[in-house]
Amino acid sequence: MNGKAPAISPLWWPALAVASPVLAPLMAARNARFRRNRVLAAETNEQRLAAAQPLDLPELEFLEITVLVEHKTLDGFLGDAGVSYLLTTDRGSMLFDVAMGPSTPTLAHNAARLGLTFDDLDAVAMSHLHFDHMGGMAAYRANRVAIPEELRIAEGTTCYVPAPCSTPGLRAELVDGPRLLEAGIATTGPLARSLFMFGLTEEHALVARVRGKGLVILTGCGHPTIELIVRMVRRLSDEPIHAIGGGLHFPLTSGRVSRAGIELQRVVGTGKPPWSPVNDADLSATIAAIESYAPDRVLLSAHDSCDHALARMSEELSADAEVLHAGDRVRIEAAARDSRVVA
Repeated sequence: MNGKAPAISPLWWPALAVASPVLAPLMAARNARFRRNRVLAAETNEQRLAAAQPLDLPELEFLEITVLVEHKTLDGFLGDAGVSYLLTTDRGSMLFDVAMGPSTPTLAHNAARLGLTFDDLDAVAMSHLHFDHMGGMAAYRANRVAIPEELRIAEGTTCYVPAPCSTPGLRAELVDGPRLLEAGIATTGPLARSLFMFGLTEEHALVARVRGKGLVILTGCGHPTIELIVRMVRRLSDEPIHAIGGGLHFPLTSGRVSRAGIELQRVVGTGKPPWSPVNDADLSATIAAIESYAPDRVLLSAHDSCDHALARMSEELSADAEVLHAGDRVRIEAAARDSRVVA
């Protein structure tokens, strides 16, 4: 059992039993929608893969990932079950997701502690439109991106989104396919996934090419699955994969968000029906897939994966696997150029 506790406290079970005549038809309707969306997502993704063309990814001299928000933290930093990363290259900078935004002090506090300013930020990118990435529950309900005013991002900065939403203070730009963005970083374009509770969800991943090292792939939650994301990346470039980072969404034994005895990530956040939750067999398949890509590094997000899943990935992957903490700075430098001796 790996220490797995019930996703819903036994205290709720009598109430659920009483409510079952109402819940059962609702779950049946949702399951029918889930199944329809699964077919639609598969067809849509295959069309997108077929249409994708190689991208001329620039060779970056470095890519630095500054972890602004994560579940795990270094001393002095605040944590949330959300993510926000500042990506810096020799060609510019991009903010990737904004975690809970202004609904908690985390992002603003951690940015200030790192001494960061965002007045020269080149772009913002939202991996997908869920509350723990786009700025909190109020932002999610209003379908808008919410960024703390303390970051002072310049008015009109481009915000790339994988689905329509509003971006107050920023210029929204819908990503409809693979393309090069600012800072020498590219997007896979949106990839669809049918999620049981959230419906059809679009998410895009970022990819960069570091000279002499290869590709770096960064996800928000990885809802489309890392297998599908890498399939798209392979349509864009045949460079070796140096690193895979970000969320992979494996809350197996516990979840990072719990309310009133209900572990929300395990019940509503995995994308699967509550009666068929994500399990160790799913994780084993993903570990095997990542092994087949042979990355040198794997940068694991704890915001949507439990400690059991993180431990398994760290122990079983051949790559150098590390868990990201708020306050971390991960720098991937270009390989040294070959020296030539002239006689």
